[in-house]
Amino acid sequence: MSERMNVRVLLLFGDQAEVVADVPPEERAEPERYPAEEIADAVGLEAMQLPGKRLSADVGGDGRLSGWQLA
Repeated sequence: MSERMNVRVLLLFGDQAEVVADVPPEERAEPERYPAEEIADAVGLEAMQLPGKRLSADVGGDGRLSGWQLA
């Protein structure tokens, strides 16, 4: 069974979205990058609308996120 995690999109860097855990800044790890279009398509938004959005995602066994949903 996969675990869900709340995340926040910080910004877009080219075609990538920088994503962090939705926790206080002092508790965050370094941002990870994911394809912005993949996230946008999953949640029904334009990529340019992603920065600042709070989402939830499935955490895979390898630690990568998928199954994006608006939180």
